[in-house]
Amino acid sequence: MKRVLIIEDEWDIAELERDYLDLHGFSVDIETSGDRGLTKALTQEYDLILLDLMLPEKDGFQICKEIRETRDIPILMVTAKKEDIDKIRGLGLGADDYIVKPFSPSELVARVKAHLSRYERLVGPKDTQGHNIRIRGLHIDQASRQVFLNSREITFTTKEFDLLLFLALHPNYVFSKAHLFERLWGLDSMGDISTVTVHIRKIRKKIEIDPSNPQYIETVWGAGYRLRG
Repeated sequence: MKRVLIIEDEWDIAELERDYLDLHGFSVDIETSGDRGLTKALTQEYDLILLDLMLPEKDGFQICKEIRETRDIPILMVTAKKEDIDKIRGLGLGADDYIVKPFSPSELVARVKAHLSRYERLVGPKDTQGHNIRIRGLHIDQASRQVFLNSREITFTTKEFDLLLFLALHPNYVFSKAHLFERLWGLDSMGDISTVTVHIRKIRKKIEIDPSNPQYIETVWGAGYRLRG
């Protein structure tokens, strides 16, 4: 049974989310404060986190950032804010998607299922998770979802790792931003394809000696990106 943590200070909304997820076979815990929610997210095992943006004590952005420092699970932000700057900021900190209030319970369940399915698909089946990818000094361990550059471990957010892994699994193949966005975020995700550019930039800062002259992830002008094998 998949476990979901809801961090939401409006109890009525949290109960509604829990009830519908429970009906669809999920095990759900609720925390109404940012601090307690973060503690539970870091000390217990969950498959997905539903994270409200506006919370007492600690907001959703800070919670998302701290979870991403140690945990690699889907994070779905729930917010009443529709401004693109908030969406881009949240995705930049490692959120996988947004859902904007008010939303239908069926939409919530569908998004939760979609992100769990996408995450499992990207991680791969258990019998293939031990596959390691080595490209010059870059080493990607699919089983542990770790990245090493010249034997030095580099920390990646969920989406940064997913994007790097996808490109590494298809070396020298050019993917458009639209294709990458659809493959990794899904057409029904909030935001736009500009988040692909944001994530490519962050990855380059971590693995390239000179991000302005990349040796791994290259820009093919007018076409997209490729990882040079």
